[in-house]
Amino acid sequence: MRSSAKADAPILITMGEPAGVGPEVALAAFAHFGGKIGKRPLKLVGDPQVFGRVEHRAARSEASSVARATIEKDVVATSARATRTPGKPDSVNADAVTEAIAIAVKACLDGDAGAVVTAPIHKAVLKAAGFPHPGHTEFLAELTGARRAVMMLASDTLRVVPLTIHTPLAEVPRAVTKQAVFDTGEIILTALRRDFGILNPRLAVAGLNPHAGEDGVLGGEEISVIAPAIAALKARGFNIVGPLSADTMFHEEARKDYDAALCMYHDQALIPIKTLNFWDGVNVTLGLPIVRTSPDHGTAFGIAGTGKADARSMIAAVAMAAKMADARSVRPASEAKP
Repeated sequence: MRSSAKADAPILITMGEPAGVGPEVALAAFAHFGGKIGKRPLKLVGDPQVFGRVEHRAARSEASSVARATIEKDVVATSARATRTPGKPDSVNADAVTEAIAIAVKACLDGDAGAVVTAPIHKAVLKAAGFPHPGHTEFLAELTGARRAVMMLASDTLRVVPLTIHTPLAEVPRAVTKQAVFDTGEIILTALRRDFGILNPRLAVAGLNPHAGEDGVLGGEEISVIAPAIAALKARGFNIVGPLSADTMFHEEARKDYDAALCMYHDQALIPIKTLNFWDGVNVTLGLPIVRTSPDHGTAFGIAGTGKADARSMIAAVAMAAKMADARSVRPASEAKP
């Protein structure tokens, strides 16, 4: 069972794929905050030699030199070693990559850390090394024993959740079930209270079809699947509306009426937020007993080691992790449901 973390428990930032921009943006975020955000110190998790070899464009700045000077005491070291050759991933680094995540998660579960912020990993490299999970989210769910983990993309402007994530569009209708909509909606609304401090969260649910099916003329899933799930959530006391036409949900006036949007498939959710907040969107995993965020980008091998990596999403991820950890420390998970 998870222990409650103290209000000054550290935020842990994992190194991610050593050959990508993960170690660079992790170190840049550490430097941006001066190694501390609020009362919470920042700690890097990974091979200290990887962080020591990072050459980020901020390396010439005073802030980065301060961060580099504290690397030895501010890195939680993995026992597995890794090498860093920018742009050239190597499966021999897989153990260090996954160990960093496991160390950070355990610290959060034990109450020794307030949140984990994960730098991007490279799924193909991990798979070649025998990693059995499709990605971060599934690994985190296993490590924490979570029944269901949900991916949210969040910013100060918009929060969205895709019901189905990396599912081919032709397979999406079969995956949109009443149970899936209900379970995901419940996780989102509970997290908005527990992790974002919203006392009466409002959830908007998109339809699957154009114009939300237009009373069944353009598709029946809204009537047979989505609306009944929404009714069941309303019966539980949640503030939820829909199914709504996705093409009118995301303009400025519409966004004032909800705190998060549940969409039916990947692009329906991600296009709006990446249009509005391409550089500072944050990936948040809901449904876990711990706080986890990550930048909304990948390993970017093409620019790794060139000094061109943009750390804004990682900085936003650290800031959001701290806010969520603070919210949990104030409002216990047991008080989250209505």
